[in-house]
This record gives sequence, C-alpha cells and structure tokens, in this order.
Amino acid sequence: MTTTPWQKSSYCGEGESCVHVASATETIRLTESSDPTGAILKATPAAFSALLTTLKKDPHHA
Repeated sequence: MTTTPWQKSSYCGEGESCVHVASATETIRLTESSDPTGAILKATPAAFSALLTTLKKDPHHA
C-alpha cells in the first residue's frame, strides 16, 4: 500500500486550518486539515491549473 505525499499550503499559519495538495497519477488531490471526514477533491492537472489561474486573477472572489 502506498501513501499519498501531502504538501501543506505555504499560506497556512501555525495552528490554522490548512489546504493540503498531493499529486497522483494524472490527478491532483486537495483536502482541508480541519475536515473531520477527510474529504478529498480530485481534479485533472488542467482543471487544477485553471482553478489556480482564476484564483490568482481574483483572489477575493469566493
């Protein structure tokens, strides 16, 4: 059994709820540290790139 190497967001401070990202074969995975269910969002690299591009253009849009 392999484990997914998660990377914590560089914008996360100490003790805060954080976004974690991991890449797997043809999939980018996202999870949030304070989610007790451990829910994981999966996206293709292209979709993840589009999400990041959109967020960088308008970081206050939620």
